[in-house]
Amino acid sequence: MIFLKSESEIDKMRNAARLVSQTLAVVAKEITPGVETGKLDRIAEEFIVKNGAKPAFKGYGSKQNPFPATLCISINDEVVHGIPGSRTLEEGDIVSVDCGVELDGYFGDHAYTFAVGECSDEDQKLLKVTLESLYKGIEQSVHGNKTGDIGFAVQKHCEDMGYGVVRDLVGHGIGKDMHEDPSVPNYGKQGRGERLRSGMTLAIEPMITRGTWKVKTLPDKWTIVTADGSNAAHFEHDIVVREGKAEILSTFDYIAEITKNEILESSYG
Repeated sequence: MIFLKSESEIDKMRNAARLVSQTLAVVAKEITPGVETGKLDRIAEEFIVKNGAKPAFKGYGSKQNPFPATLCISINDEVVHGIPGSRTLEEGDIVSVDCGVELDGYFGDHAYTFAVGECSDEDQKLLKVTLESLYKGIEQSVHGNKTGDIGFAVQKHCEDMGYGVVRDLVGHGIGKDMHEDPSVPNYGKQGRGERLRSGMTLAIEPMITRGTWKVKTLPDKWTIVTADGSNAAHFEHDIVVREGKAEILSTFDYIAEITKNEILESSYG
């Protein structure tokens, strides 16, 4: 079931999304060679709780195997759902940090892939193209379009550059639950899929690889890696479908202030 949100609900979702944005920026300050991923996770959880919210990922999943951390930290060939711990970041790594919070009964959930120090030119291009594809998808997230229009825009941009577009993992609706209908694949055909309507709130999240689109799950039953060991990038925003132009609820501006990197969203629209 798809829930259209009122403006008061969207205000609450904007607050939740912005808290995730701020959390990612707090983490960005600490992303340096030698830092343990578990330390990043602790910093994020403390910041979220201090701001009156709950980590959305911690405890998520089955009773038999709940996710054990606040952040998903996925390094190099890890696409998503990497578990923070004693592993340390190394110069040249690329690392996706995915964060979710519940604030006043509504969820925010988005992600950014960072370069640790200086990464290779190949990985830098992967990050750039993946980020561009996120905004290509957002441009299609308007009233009257279909979810296939979003997926087509992401897929075409990335595959034209020679990259793999992960099929097994998709974006999603978001609101009072972290994962709501509809599913938002990063591939598809124009004019196909669920019709988009004003007031729909979506988490759009391209997951793009330098090699195959195929993935596999590690024995921890959470971490998903590329099947061929190629590096992957992941960016995610929360948006509201509107007439003519989508509204982005989350922001990478806080990250830009920390990393001094130019973020595409500053020129979105």
